Amino acid sequence: MIRVLIVDDQVMVREGFSVLLNAMPDIEVVGEAVDGRQAVAKVGELRPDVVLMDIRMPEMNGLEATREIVAADADAKVLVLTTFDLDEYVYQALRSGASGFLLKDASAGQLADGVRVVASGEALLAPTVTKRLISEFSRLGTPRAPAQERIGELTERETEVLVLVAQGLSNGEIAEHLVVAESTVKTHVSRILVKLGLRDRTQAAVFAYEARLVTPGG
Repeated sequence: MIRVLIVDDQVMVREGFSVLLNAMPDIEVVGEAVDGRQAVAKVGELRPDVVLMDIRMPEMNGLEATREIVAADADAKVLVLTTFDLDEYVYQALRSGASGFLLKDASAGQLADGVRVVASGEALLAPTVTKRLISEFSRLGTPRAPAQERIGELTERETEVLVLVAQGLSNGEIAEHLVVAESTVKTHVSRILVKLGLRDRTQAAVFAYEARLVTPGG
């Protein structure tokens, strides 16, 4: 069972997500929190596999809570709930350690699939969110020098895989694109994370954007 903690200051949102997720045979909602501060405490208490995190909340917002949760447990997986009018938070949340994003108007199936993807260690970066993220890095202009320097630590194939990860492709999609076994892709991703000192695919995507391996139209 995938254990989920739902964090949102709106009771109807929490109850709605709880009903949808508890209806899934492989997912269990183990708790709810009304703000970021309560979320941090409940993560420590309940140890959920995935935290569904709203951004705008009183007391402590979702960005601050995500930073604290990830700082306390590097393996924590936070799935941020967002809407199109909150795109300016996407970059900040990724830098805070979020494992991905889900739109608040997602269907029951999309919600459950998103939880499963993040629980399995994959990054959940929908194409629409990825495009906006790339645009944000483009707007920021100059790439971060440390990121560019460390690209040299990767092999040509690892760099190619990193670019595809940053574009939001799953291991299966990358394997199909490169015409290799999915297990080979998993090995490449693992080596990329180790070489660059990154904790997950989402951090790998951020690294690729910062090094300007991925650019608008690229």
